[in-house]
Amino acid sequence: MEIGISTFVETTPDVKTGEIISHAQRIRDVVEEIVLADKVGLDVFGVGEHHREDFAASAPAVILAAAASQTRRIRLTSAVTVLSSDDPVRVFQKFATLDGISNGRAEIMAGRGSFIESFPLFGYDLNDYHELFEEKLELLLKIRGSEKVNWRGGHRPAIDNLGVYPRPVQDPLPVWIGSGGNSESVIRAGALGLPLVLAIIGGSPRQFAPLVDLYKRAAAQAGHDLSKLPVASHSHGFVGETTDIAADKFFPSTQHVMNVIGRERGWPHYDRTSFDRARSFEGALYVGDPDTVAEKIIHLRKTVGITRFMLHLPLGTMPHEDVMKAIELLGKEVAPKVRNEVSKWEKEQGI
Repeated sequence: MEIGISTFVETTPDVKTGEIISHAQRIRDVVEEIVLADKVGLDVFGVGEHHREDFAASAPAVILAAAASQTRRIRLTSAVTVLSSDDPVRVFQKFATLDGISNGRAEIMAGRGSFIESFPLFGYDLNDYHELFEEKLELLLKIRGSEKVNWRGGHRPAIDNLGVYPRPVQDPLPVWIGSGGNSESVIRAGALGLPLVLAIIGGSPRQFAPLVDLYKRAAAQAGHDLSKLPVASHSHGFVGETTDIAADKFFPSTQHVMNVIGRERGWPHYDRTSFDRARSFEGALYVGDPDTVAEKIIHLRKTVGITRFMLHLPLGTMPHEDVMKAIELLGKEVAPKVRNEVSKWEKEQGI
């Protein structure tokens, strides 16, 4: 069971002062957070790509590369790369470079993107939303599989027997598929034999168990070895010394972000009642003391089949020292308990 962090490198207004941290400062803070995550024994750190004022990470590979030479074992991934509006050749080259700097710790998490700002920014038509992803994923996998590439598609110039460099340390370079719970994307990931990441940020995580089963059936039908196909999730959350402290620290910025995005998407108002419901044992919010968060992650492994858990924090701007403390608690207290309990359970189950 792998435990890690994901972040969108938020730069929202501080809910108490109204001040907005600079993009540059927040990026430097994230590098420190990655270094700490490695130091306390976490397995993976993911940085998500966005192209809007309240998120500073439009170039995740650059941020991850800044941390790569300061870390030793933690895996470094996008979370996600908006592949539909990017060039697969450049995506591969950037993450192959990251793989070289980190000596084989880079991963790509490819997705369509739930935020669509990159499409007009790079000149893509949203009417081609699904077709773009399918075509570009095909090209990315072809580049991953062969140094010399021959390819033709409908949205990018053809490639005629050209080499793509540098080649990564890992062969193949890991490519995960990120999904918000769409059955079509889950089936595609399984059929292609690619690891799956589910964004579990609302409702009950148990609702995602049928999607994991669907993914595994698709993979098995395509002849892939299920033992080599991990399933990950990313969920919002925060670890504090006590559950009350964690909830009180995490709620204000969470409410701000959820209501800003909610107004864009037509969601209902997010209040403390919504927050407290979501952090119940069966909810999708992983907020509490180390024991509380650990028990919820263990429950997720047993009921949904998740083998990598990524805690998304912060959600909105929080004090850097609070984020660092949460990472320390996740690595030193939550992760060891989860790994120990999951290992015993898997042995009992013969997994």
